[in-house]
Amino acid sequence: MSENEEDKIEEVETEVVSQVDADGIVSPVLLEEEMKHSMLDYAMSVITARALPDVRDGLKPVHRRILYSMHENGWTSSASAKVKCAKVVGAVMGDYHPHGDMSIYHALVRLSQPWSLRYCAIDFQGGNGSIDGDDPASYRYTECKLDKFADEMLVDINKNVVDMAKNFSEDKDEPSVLPSRIPFLLVNGSSGIAVGMATNMPPHNLREIVNGIKATLENPEIETDELIKYIPAPDFPTGGLIYGRHGAVDAYKTGRGKILMRAKAEIVDTDSSGQGGKIIITEIPYMLSKDNLVKKMEELAADKENGISGIADIEDESSDIDEEGSGKKKNSAGKIGVKIIVHVKRDDYAEVVLNQLYKMSPLQSSFGILNLALVDGRPRLLNLKQLIEYYIDHRLDVITRKTQFDLNKANARAHIVDGLIIASDNTDEVIKIIRGSDDEAAARTTLQSRFSLSEIQSKAITDMRLGLLTKMNKLELENEKKDLLEKIADLMDILAKRERKVAIINEDLDDIIKKYGDERRSIIVDAAGDIDIEDMIPDEEMVITMTRAGYIKRTAADTYKTQGRGGRGLKGMTSKDSDFVENLFVASAHDTIMFFTDKGRCYGIKVWELPEGDRTAKGRPIVNVIEGLQESGEKIASQVIVSKENFENSENLFIVQATQKGIVNRQSLDKYANLRRNGLNSMKLDDDEKLVSAVLCETDDNLVIASADGNAVRFPVEKARAVGRNTHGVRGIRLRDGDEVIGMVKAKADDEKILTVTENGYGKRTLLSEYRITNRGGKGIINIKTSERNGKVINIMNPDDGDDLLIITKNGIIIRVSVAKINVIGRNTQGVRLMNLDDGDKVIDVSDCGNSDDDDEIETSELPQANPEDLLEDADPEEIEVEEETDTED
Repeated sequence: MSENEEDKIEEVETEVVSQVDADGIVSPVLLEEEMKHSMLDYAMSVITARALPDVRDGLKPVHRRILYSMHENGWTSSASAKVKCAKVVGAVMGDYHPHGDMSIYHALVRLSQPWSLRYCAIDFQGGNGSIDGDDPASYRYTECKLDKFADEMLVDINKNVVDMAKNFSEDKDEPSVLPSRIPFLLVNGSSGIAVGMATNMPPHNLREIVNGIKATLENPEIETDELIKYIPAPDFPTGGLIYGRHGAVDAYKTGRGKILMRAKAEIVDTDSSGQGGKIIITEIPYMLSKDNLVKKMEELAADKENGISGIADIEDESSDIDEEGSGKKKNSAGKIGVKIIVHVKRDDYAEVVLNQLYKMSPLQSSFGILNLALVDGRPRLLNLKQLIEYYIDHRLDVITRKTQFDLNKANARAHIVDGLIIASDNTDEVIKIIRGSDDEAAARTTLQSRFSLSEIQSKAITDMRLGLLTKMNKLELENEKKDLLEKIADLMDILAKRERKVAIINEDLDDIIKKYGDERRSIIVDAAGDIDIEDMIPDEEMVITMTRAGYIKRTAADTYKTQGRGGRGLKGMTSKDSDFVENLFVASAHDTIMFFTDKGRCYGIKVWELPEGDRTAKGRPIVNVIEGLQESGEKIASQVIVSKENFENSENLFIVQATQKGIVNRQSLDKYANLRRNGLNSMKLDDDEKLVSAVLCETDDNLVIASADGNAVRFPVEKARAVGRNTHGVRGIRLRDGDEVIGMVKAKADDEKILTVTENGYGKRTLLSEYRITNRGGKGIINIKTSERNGKVINIMNPDDGDDLLIITKNGIIIRVSVAKINVIGRNTQGVRLMNLDDGDKVIDVSDCGNSDDDDEIETSELPQANPEDLLEDADPEEIEVEEETDTED
């Protein structure tokens, strides 16, 4: 590079321009900095002041100014006549929107087009364009006024319900947002292109949106999947078909999605084989010019090589008159008159021609959803629930401000009435004071000092005609005061209680539905892509393995059945850093695994969604499989397998959770019907409390809760009353100081065997019949006799006789033990030795790894010989009966 070129570049980089500040002082500014700031200012101006709607009222500034200006000038739906659109445009431009007249007019016209908006805001007279893409007539010819639908957007605007700001000339106030009694953004959508971003939000059916809002008001924690039941898809003003559901679901969950729209078409007059006939198109995709559609179809019919050879002729018999043919144009609630007839050649199949039209013409189009709106003046991408929540928050704020306005007004009137009552009690003296005063000001001063009145009260008295003052009816004033006090109390109650405000919103929504609710126009058609992928996966048994290091995988069960026993024994398992299978269980591919964490959250995942691997594969970290687990620092405390049939017949099925403090929480399984990978709160815990166990129970099951000090309590599941999700629960067992719950199992038959394992490698099985049923909340009975020899209890379970156990120590030693080889003995014993431990080593966990034939990674070990002393039962009744049969729910 030459020196001259370098000098030129340096000159450009250091080029400056002059800037004049508010005081008229000129200062140099780098051109680069000035360009950057100017561009940012321009971009933000376009984003916030032109292109994007406010999430609260769903309007851009130009639309908001049009509606407010028409309301302010009295051009509402109740006006006796419409006014020239030129007058509306001039008023808006002169008072609030100093931009081009045509931009205002086009915005006004669009608010009146029933093919653009699902619910129109302007009652228009004259040519307002057409679905063919025609321009509207000049504004000097057309007339308009507000539609009743728009009046709902401005209800109570004079009651200080929204913030007002000065207009561009600072001689008028304009609203920063409208009260919006109607969820305008959700029902009419919006589109706009800003600098570096755009929005494209679809319209919806008013009834469906209202139902979704009411469901959210009733349950603020409602999930998007549940909302979709109320709002299944957009509802376009031009009707048509919505082909497939996945696009809408994606948009509702993420704010982005693509909906496939199809024209509504009917095949008629074909012969017996389906040949010939006509295709009659009556509804077309949203925002599609009918004229352009017909032209494209005609081009395809004329193209002999790459077109559609089966088209004989195309006729456009569309009109915008009503179906009865009266000649009256459709209003904003009417359907668009589309009728395109495609004549199929005699030897071609109409069904084939229609499919070709869907594929090759705009008869099938896509609508890209991008839910971008302004939240507190900043653009944000919003999902369905967020859009509803922001609207609800806005309406709550409007109702609060309206109530406060009415309360202030009622208080002011009550204050005046108090003064009038005083005047009515002293009519003669008041008249004498007024007559004897030099002027009105002197009369007010005297009245204030004589009767301890405020300036407002004295003015109200002096402003009254003398005749009214002498004939004042004290009873009427007292009745008015009584009514005012009742009104004030009611208004204060509304301000204090959210449920009162919610009730008002619900009443408003019911009224809106009664006035404007209509049936869905766009028909939802399930596409091939809507077939649940689960339906394509065989419902076969899978073996799920979870390792100590947190890896998880699934493997087909028959893979294990074809393997012989490997006899790998204890190889490589003495190091703390070695990984090994800690938990192994069998489930169907269509089952759901519910993972409960120590912090009281539950995550759900289908078995087939787990990473698949062969027997030697490590799997994937569970934090990468379960969304949010890694960020929250939670640990899996328990898992429950639930089948599809369980969810479908969940009336008598319950999830029971237990904490280390002895609290149990029983919830109906249907509370988890919408469980997903990102999880939900299952149980409310104190800061120092942890979840230790969760089980799936039936109503006739029993629960056995065991503590570290060797106590246990058995009680029927129904003793713990059913509660909702994210609640604290009730006391299951009362613990002594320093003790804690280590596990919980469900059991039903008295011949089931409860396995207990202690930290020093001891364990035993005891028949359930030995645990007599007590009340929930007691201290329990002896489960195992703990001592220095066997140590604290670390786990309790009820495995099948054919299962194997994995016993893991803190030094990384594991042993696999056959359940059948563990002695069945009484409760009040220390158990038998299950494994020999090195000095200082302790058992930290025990896992049921299923049937002995399902895994061969660790060789089953022989149990040590039992010490006869371990099998002796202590007959001291004080040691055995330590239970406290209480039913405390603290």
